[in-house]
Amino acid sequence: GDLTSRKLVPALYYLYREGMLPEGFSVVGAARSTYSDDEFRSDLRGALKKYLKVPAEDEPFLDRFLEKVSYISGNFGERDSYQGLIQRLDSLDEQRGTQGNRLFYMSTPPSFFAPIVNSLRETGLANPKFPGKSWTRVVIEKPFGHDLESARELNRLVMSVFSEDQVYRIDHYLGKETVQNILAFRFGNSIFEPIWNRRHVAAVQITVAEEVGMAGGRGSYYDTAGAIRDMVQNHMMQLLSLVAMEPPVDLSADAVRNEKVKVLQTLPDWKPDDVYRNVVRAQYTAGSIEGVEVPGYLQEKGVAPDSKTAPYVAMRLVLNTWRWAGVPFFLRTGKRLPKRATEIAIQLHRPPTELFELEGDGHSGANQLVMRIQPNEGASLSFEAKIPGSRRRLQEVRMDFRYGTAFAVPPPEAYERLLLDVMLGDPTLFTRTDEVESAWRFITAILDAWQQPGAPPPVNYVAGSWGPEAADELLKADGSKWRRL
Repeated sequence: GDLTSRKLVPALYYLYREGMLPEGFSVVGAARSTYSDDEFRSDLRGALKKYLKVPAEDEPFLDRFLEKVSYISGNFGERDSYQGLIQRLDSLDEQRGTQGNRLFYMSTPPSFFAPIVNSLRETGLANPKFPGKSWTRVVIEKPFGHDLESARELNRLVMSVFSEDQVYRIDHYLGKETVQNILAFRFGNSIFEPIWNRRHVAAVQITVAEEVGMAGGRGSYYDTAGAIRDMVQNHMMQLLSLVAMEPPVDLSADAVRNEKVKVLQTLPDWKPDDVYRNVVRAQYTAGSIEGVEVPGYLQEKGVAPDSKTAPYVAMRLVLNTWRWAGVPFFLRTGKRLPKRATEIAIQLHRPPTELFELEGDGHSGANQLVMRIQPNEGASLSFEAKIPGSRRRLQEVRMDFRYGTAFAVPPPEAYERLLLDVMLGDPTLFTRTDEVESAWRFITAILDAWQQPGAPPPVNYVAGSWGPEAADELLKADGSKWRRL
């Protein structure tokens, strides 16, 4: 599928190119379409050249990589289809010395998760081939359920077949360098953590903005999910938990994930009226982005003309913790916004008195630490400096850190790190059962409130704008505004 061509195979190729994979590793593609090995390799060659622009001097590496790729066709829910897979894997063990170590990556629609897991159990593929000597692991893509009950049901099934240390629920945001660096910023430096609390932090803003709409036939899927399921439940809850968590006892997987779960368990227990006050959902109308006219959400292909699904969500929440009591966290995400950008902004309190003049429209005098997740991964710290001259005027200036310039190499793609971690057996950057369910508990309360007869309908915003006025109103009570991105 698309994810395999755009992300997974390029990530595996880079890992192989950098010598991070053993020479005997193998990749077996499995799907319903009928392909020969050569046809599958040809398709992947085209995808790698398209997405990676493999230079001519790397052709020998590309040839060797594709020699390790093969294909088998079958139906995900039919046991007979797995017999051919077993034979292929056993043959590869003998030919290439893979020692029975197997990683099953479910890059499929969610409707196939249960049939695949059941088939892996029934055929014995879920068990290590050589107990105590080899490993079997499974990677599950989002969405992991569509509400709390479905997530619990899927967890029950998966946990009846695999142990927790075999299951890797992937969220590619956790593979991004800036996301991983949140813990380094906080706990590897003495200047940030002492002020990382309610005494110094006035508010936190988390933004995930996208220019794209429903291109590529995503309308049908998206209309069943919306921003709340597609972005907030997974990516944004993970960012929130990393920002708000307490220091772990060490950097082991369970130590980090234990603290993240504690944050998710302190999310507010909202009733419908709380949801209506603190959450804004919206749909974009026709507009223009970078001079190109785009249709409104309800006019997108695959979207029901009377849909109530929201491609934009903004919310205000307060965590019930000692560290963060009273500090508002503002989250927003949406389609057809002016540009693609993901960032976390830690807004500090203003000085208690204003001794200086502030230069610039909208200048608040409050320091901010901004972690940019995409694009231009890095971080910046804003502070005040006196403008040269006789007047005591201050202007905001920034210290800026960028991965590309600081380390002279661009950060690796998220899937490179995540796939390598699965093979190494490190689950730190993957979500655990209780993480998934804690996030869904909060999100399901919002979804249920929207289904009530008196629920306010989605408001509108023009494509190419930063969202509806109602989202701006969420911040006014706290004397704040959304950051200009």
